[in-house]
Amino acid sequence: MNSKKFSLVIRKPINSFKKKITVDSDKSISIRSFLLGSISNGVSSVKNVLESEDVFSTITCLRKLNIKVLYQGNKTYKIFGKGLGSYKAKKMLKLNFGNSGTLARLIIGIITSTPNIKLKILGDKSLNKRNMKKLIDLMTKFGAEFFPKGKFFFPLTFSSTNYPIGISYNSGTSAQLKSAVILAGLNSYGDTEITENSESRDHTENMLMRNKRAIKITKSATKKIKIFGKQYLDNFSIDVPGDPSSAAFFTALTLLKNKSILKIKNVGLNPTRTGFYSLLKKSGAKIFFSNKRKVNNELVGDILVKSSKLRPINASKNYYLNTTDEYPILFIISAFIKGNSFFSGISDLKNKESDRVKEMQNILKQIGIFSKFKNGKLLVKGKKFEGKTIKKVSVPNLGDHRICMSAAILGLLTGIEVKIKNFETVRTSSPSFLKIVKQLGGSFEKKYI
Repeated sequence: MNSKKFSLVIRKPINSFKKKITVDSDKSISIRSFLLGSISNGVSSVKNVLESEDVFSTITCLRKLNIKVLYQGNKTYKIFGKGLGSYKAKKMLKLNFGNSGTLARLIIGIITSTPNIKLKILGDKSLNKRNMKKLIDLMTKFGAEFFPKGKFFFPLTFSSTNYPIGISYNSGTSAQLKSAVILAGLNSYGDTEITENSESRDHTENMLMRNKRAIKITKSATKKIKIFGKQYLDNFSIDVPGDPSSAAFFTALTLLKNKSILKIKNVGLNPTRTGFYSLLKKSGAKIFFSNKRKVNNELVGDILVKSSKLRPINASKNYYLNTTDEYPILFIISAFIKGNSFFSGISDLKNKESDRVKEMQNILKQIGIFSKFKNGKLLVKGKKFEGKTIKKVSVPNLGDHRICMSAAILGLLTGIEVKIKNFETVRTSSPSFLKIVKQLGGSFEKKYI
């Protein structure tokens, strides 16, 4: 993958369009496929893999841990799994997670209960700024150790435990932490029990459900997940669907561009990932799901989007878990809707690849849109957009792919000169983003650094 750094400049608005597209494959499922394949028994096959920097970081880490991964061509990979507890590593090996918080939390879950592992763990500049206290506290309960004590940011030194014991965990809002506990529990002695009061992304559970001996899920007032440790995990074959988070940006572009229609084919429609779409439907968006079917325990289908006159958005805190990645583009959408839009329960956005609330407020301010954040709630005062009075918008180097893409959509809608530094960070989740922009008739300029 091209690793050159560049700024993106957009100067012209996109024209109306009627198109069919496919978006990049789901990042969450791609990463989990490789990790679960590595601890299963035998050869697993993953088709339609997202070939992004985060996924390549996953493959690199697995190879360093003595797991064979082979590329078969056409976005298909084989993972030669050796079963639970099979990772091997040279003493004090450096394991670099790049920009991926998903990879960091999930693979640390696996190696926590893998015997005789001692590593240096780190990420890129952005990941090293993210607080890992919750992960460290959970993995310590299994018996892992992190050094220096009391430090909650990468780089760290990590030691696994040879005698992991299953734990009980009341899950919060993070699907990544929940998955880390599940993965650590798979190779622990006894059972690991998770109580989930608010349902978060369930890709890990869905992939494990083919192994009934290892997992049991019950739902009543709460969702309970029981992991039975030390069980044999079967190999598998999986076809990764399109990423609904990547589709969200082109959905926004279509909704706000007059006389436009877009069909996005073969997209994951897991209910824990589609809050963005249901929220916009409530605000009058013409969004339709069709050709719905189950593939590898995941709901998949097509999304049809038509330009729409939208009402102000009111996103209660209940939307946070199934809308987490889409808030930056939602803030952009709300700027174009006359009236007050509200987004509640979003404090955790401040601990993503960047402080997404602060940085998006900065962009909104540059286009003359008032916003106010208080007590975990953001107000955006949208209005009929008068772009002619605004000459330029500048986005600094944040290392945040979703803010970069949100700013690009703003430029394509308005024709304001939007300059986005280090746009190459988009490769972490959506390497085809600019290719699709061209497909829809948009134009831009790359300025290499």
